[in-house]
Amino acid sequence: MKIAVLGGAGFIGSAFVRELNKRGIRPIVIDLLTYAGRVENLKDTDHEFIKADIRDQKLHDILKDHKVDVVINFAAESHVDRSIYKPQDFVTTNVLGTINVLEASRLLGFRYVHISTDEVYGEECSDEDSPLNPSSPYSAAKASADLFVKAYVRTYSVNAIIVRPSNNYGPRQFPEKFIPKAIIRTLLGLHVPVYGNGKQERDWIYVEDTARIIADLMEKAEWKGEVYNIPGGQRISNVDLLRMLGEVMGKEIKVKFVSDRPGHDRRYCMDTRLKYSVTPLKEGLRRTYEWYVENEWWWKPLIADKFFKEDEPWR
Repeated sequence: MKIAVLGGAGFIGSAFVRELNKRGIRPIVIDLLTYAGRVENLKDTDHEFIKADIRDQKLHDILKDHKVDVVINFAAESHVDRSIYKPQDFVTTNVLGTINVLEASRLLGFRYVHISTDEVYGEECSDEDSPLNPSSPYSAAKASADLFVKAYVRTYSVNAIIVRPSNNYGPRQFPEKFIPKAIIRTLLGLHVPVYGNGKQERDWIYVEDTARIIADLMEKAEWKGEVYNIPGGQRISNVDLLRMLGEVMGKEIKVKFVSDRPGHDRRYCMDTRLKYSVTPLKEGLRRTYEWYVENEWWWKPLIADKFFKEDEPWR
């Protein structure tokens, strides 16, 4: 089976490449290598790499020439703060890019795995049949892409599924995100900015668990537009997460509460019909912390980014 991983040089995408390698599969990795997609994420993996943009018509030729059977799309703009600052980028990549991939699937006949997010549901606890109620430009773009997948399944009989994971964490996550930002800033003796009162709840899942669950899904899905939620089942407030992380690190995490961001969801909460096991949160945080300690070469070149340095980057 020939598999193409779009956005495979990103955080979750590179973890998925590693999962495929464990199963004896050498995928094609297609990535534009924007700021969060890095060839360093693919170190020690077995893959064929092609630099390309999912919004570009040339993607069709690449997928046709390689005779792919399945395409998994992790390629996305994913940082909520950046979507508030510049929403247009999220529409072009997350919506128009998805439509371009769907067109390729319609014309070439490959199966398509669309990676979405729990944020499309908004603040209410939701199952796979719940209505979409996005709050940010990021989640609105992802919800729109999900609906296009549904439309292509219905109108063109494209073979596709939609996967909605909860908040991922683990090695190789870009330092703008909450957990790596907290780890790195604490290692550097800096405070960690926390929006509002810090009581917003998120449901966390270790990235290697997400990769494994998606790979398992590919073997049993019916490919008729089914939606699969992948919650971690480990909901915790942001301030309590930092307390747990501080225990793991054996260090005091200095919290600085800052003005809340616009449209900030109070919680994310999903149910699922799937059965699987996940890494306990404290154990996953320990593995994540140890990875960042042992791999300064990976993150030190990245911390000049303004989204790492500033408390309220969307302003």
